[in-house]
Amino acid sequence: MKTYSISEIAKELNLTVYTLRYYDKEGLMPFVERTDNGTRLFKESDIDALKIIECLKSTGMPIKEIKNFIDWCSEGDSTLEQRYHMFIERKQTVEAQMEELKKTMELIEHKCWYYKTALHAGTEDVHKQDKIEIIN
Repeated sequence: MKTYSISEIAKELNLTVYTLRYYDKEGLMPFVERTDNGTRLFKESDIDALKIIECLKSTGMPIKEIKNFIDWCSEGDSTLEQRYHMFIERKQTVEAQMEELKKTMELIEHKCWYYKTALHAGTEDVHKQDKIEIIN
C-alpha cells in the first residue's frame, strides 16, 4: 500500500504542513498511522478523510464540531443518524450561504453595468435620472 509524507499530502490538498499538524493536534486525524520515530504515514483513505474535513471547514463548521464528526466516524454505525443530521444541517448552512452570495452577485453585476454605462457615456450623470426615479 502506497503511503505519503505530510509534505506530499499538504501539496496534494493545497494545505500547509502546519495546518495538517494542527489538525492532528486537535484530534482530527486519529486514523493516520505513524512510524516508530513518529513520522506520519498517510494513505489514500486518509486523503479522502482530509477532503471531507476541508469541505466541512469551508462551510464554516468549527474545528470542535468537525472533531465530533471524526469521533462519530470512529464509533461506527451507531452514529450514522448523528452524521446524517449533521450533513443535513451543513447542507442548509451552505444553501443559506449560496443565497447570500447570489444577492451579493446581483449587486456586483448591477455595479458592473452602472460603471460600464458611465464609462461609455464618460460620466456618472447618465445615471442621475435613475437616481431620481429611485427616490420618487
